[in-house]
Amino acid sequence: MAQSVKGTRDLFGNELEWFQRIEDTARRAFHRHGYSEIRTPILEEIEVFKRSVGESSDIVHKEMYDFKDKGDRHVAMRPENTAGVVRAVIQHQMLATSDPQLLYYIGPMFRYERMQAGRYRQFWQIGAESFQVSTPESEAESLVMLYDFLKELGLTQLTFSINSVGTPECRPAFHEAFRAFFKTREEQFCADCHRRIAENPLRVLDCKNERCQAALEGHPVLVDYLDEASRAHHERLKEILGALGIPFVENPRLVRGLDYYTRTAFEVLSSDLGAQSALLGGGRYDGLVKQLGGPQVAAFGWSIGLDRLAMLMQQLHGNAPRKPAPILIPLGASATLKAIQLARACWAQGLDLVLETRGANLKKALTTANRVGAPLALILGDGELEQGVVAVKDLAAGTQETWNLAEVPAKLSATRA
Repeated sequence: MAQSVKGTRDLFGNELEWFQRIEDTARRAFHRHGYSEIRTPILEEIEVFKRSVGESSDIVHKEMYDFKDKGDRHVAMRPENTAGVVRAVIQHQMLATSDPQLLYYIGPMFRYERMQAGRYRQFWQIGAESFQVSTPESEAESLVMLYDFLKELGLTQLTFSINSVGTPECRPAFHEAFRAFFKTREEQFCADCHRRIAENPLRVLDCKNERCQAALEGHPVLVDYLDEASRAHHERLKEILGALGIPFVENPRLVRGLDYYTRTAFEVLSSDLGAQSALLGGGRYDGLVKQLGGPQVAAFGWSIGLDRLAMLMQQLHGNAPRKPAPILIPLGASATLKAIQLARACWAQGLDLVLETRGANLKKALTTANRVGAPLALILGDGELEQGVVAVKDLAAGTQETWNLAEVPAKLSATRA
């Protein structure tokens, strides 16, 4: 028997319904803020990620799902989408004007390593990116959009964890101080951290090894090495978040797992299921567009794992809220023809209605209607057809009435309201 490829899965039923509900909520929230959707290819040239994410990052170093295709091109299935969006805005000259470009995406990503419970080789992300706006006000607006999106889904225990990673110009002094600190206790750090300290010291702060985290106690703090402009930017963002009532904490170890961040880096922490954990993250990446061959422009963005968010929503709320459609059950050939015409008239008005097409078996049709939770069963037999009516059974209450056939669309519309 054929099976799905290891690390991938089929989406259906309640899990897919949560995916769809989250996606619909995201689109509404993003459109309110003027964001437009962008869809980029799953396959990209591997250099897009090496040049953007950084060869020292774990994504490129360990997790890239890359291969040579039949044309001997080295390609990668996108492990994240910020780099692909940046490549797209450069390629299509979307930055030719000074106008802000506000974009969002929803789609599958791929990583080869780290397959475990709740982590898949194919997974989905939702993200938002803004270009050509460098102010802390623009960051705050994006974070408000994100916060409201999550609140609309029913999450209540949310806190922003924020840090400033400064700019490339102000980091060398921090790197020097941090390497000196590392040298005093280098035997306490893992082999990966020994590689990271040489390639990019910030990656050491991002290590998930508990022993390494303990060894970091008392490490130099990046915000102490910020230039004046970066410091002012960071303070202004905190001021705005405070004024808007957005809960936040400062986290000097927060650097995220990518090399392209500048100034603001953040995560959203959630304790909706008890212990607080990071739900998503993002930040500012002002140098990335130029790094990929475009102009020097400001950029800010974030992404959230849709798989994990859907799992969280299922744990909090069970089945996704849904309203099953009424079912129309015709009995006999003449009634079936009329039922098809009636159903089409309802569909043309945007009404949900399931048409039973298995033949004249009322018991089987009602069993199905009850199993799927249909609120109403509309039964159309030869007797009803002669009278120009349809029998309407309220499956929850067990009551029954008749509607004139001509009134069915209006009656269904009224029940939906």
